[in-house]
Amino acid sequence: MNRLQLTASVVEREIVRYTPAGVPIAGCTLQHRTQVVEAGVARTVELIMQAVAAGEASGRLERVEMGVETLFTGFLAKKSRNARTLVFHITELQDIGKD
Repeated sequence: MNRLQLTASVVEREIVRYTPAGVPIAGCTLQHRTQVVEAGVARTVELIMQAVAAGEASGRLERVEMGVETLFTGFLAKKSRNARTLVFHITELQDIGKD
């Protein structure tokens, strides 16, 4: 199963674009930072990830305030057919608090 949940904040936005069928696509850059325990050792994990949302989710993504911690749910897919780079495709999002 290809499912990802990530608590992150939006740090950059792209201009909304539309598919030939008229479906809105919103792109952004997400930033995540947390502490996890791996093999009994505390570790800080920091990452920046490209993400997109289509349809209704794109409108919700556009309304998320920059820097506000949000729970994003979706899946990973290649950026394009021949690319090796992955992009997080957001299908659901939930505001979980302000910084």
